[in-house]
Amino acid sequence: MANIKSQIKRIGQNERRRERNKAVRSELKTRVKNAVTTQDDASVRLALKRLDKAASQGVIHKNQAARRKSRLMAQLSHAKD
Repeated sequence: MANIKSQIKRIGQNERRRERNKAVRSELKTRVKNAVTTQDDASVRLALKRLDKAASQGVIHKNQAARRKSRLMAQLSHAKD
């Protein structure tokens, strides 16, 4: 454990961020899975929105969000055929 006061604070901040990011990542997986299973316009739109929001908050990288959105849309378009 750190002795320096600023480092103790940093450890606490990192832990809080880790928990928050874990919740966001979990929600992303749920939204994408829900969009694939239901193939409903509202659920797809919500999944895309959540991916963009996670990227803008820095939870995931913007390229990762773009890749996930691309794969989701490709998966949905192949399912309709």
